[in-house]
Order: sequence, then C-alpha cells, then structure tokens
Amino acid sequence: MAKKTSAIDLATYPARLFPGLVFLNSGLGKRGLDEEGAKGLQDFAGVALPFVKKLEPTTFGKLLSTAEIVTGAALLTPFVPNVVAGTALAGFGAGFTAMYLRTPGLTEEGSIKPTQDGLPMAKDTWLLGTGLALMLSGAKAFAAKK
Repeated sequence: MAKKTSAIDLATYPARLFPGLVFLNSGLGKRGLDEEGAKGLQDFAGVALPFVKKLEPTTFGKLLSTAEIVTGAALLTPFVPNVVAGTALAGFGAGFTAMYLRTPGLTEEGSIKPTQDGLPMAKDTWLLGTGLALMLSGAKAFAAKK
C-alpha cells in the first residue's frame, strides 16, 4: 500500500516553502561574497554570536552561505521531517532574534519594542516562531506514529 502524505504535512508545507525559497536565494547570493562583505556580515553576527569573530571573514561567508543553502533545501524538500527542517529554521531565527535584541539602537531603551532601525530585524523573529511550530508539528507526528 502506498504511503499517504498526512494532512499535517500538507498543512505545514507553506510554512516551509516561503522561508525555504528565501533562504535558498540568500545563500546562493552569498556564494561569491568578497572579504569586505563577509566581514560586514560577520561583525553584525558577532554581536549576538561572539564565536563567529574567531573565523576568517571569507570562511564565515562560505559557512553562512552553505548553512543558508542547506536550510533552504531542507525546508523545500518534502521528505525532510518537519522537526529537522524546523530545527534549522529555528536556529537561524534564534540567531536573528539575538542580533535584534543585542544590537544597540535596534530596540527602544529598556524595551523589546523596535526602533525604526530595528524594525527589519524585529520582523525576522517570525523565523523563530515558524521553526518552533515546525519542530512541534514534527514531534507531534513522530509521537503519533509510536
């Protein structure tokens, strides 16, 4: 008997499709990143993730590009379990949220409310929520199979 795709998988695919396309595009766009561009991204990421400062900028750029491509591919590939794809997305979302909260000038003083400069980063917090929802969906589906 052929295995049917569950309604949960179909219901969660839009939550995977659109961020998957964005991540794939972003990662492919960073493939040829020069040292100056990589250094700028590294400095920004280093605010939230200090360990990235220890890498050479070009190495950081290649790792970031590859991680975005792999995350995009995982999200777009239907046979990759939601819990796996969601974990990758939530990881990026957590990093973006940390950068938003830790970068001076992106939030109002003493608040998590974004400033005008912080609004684009604040909007990236949806990645964390979507990733967590996919993880929970995947865990629920896994538990139901037991």
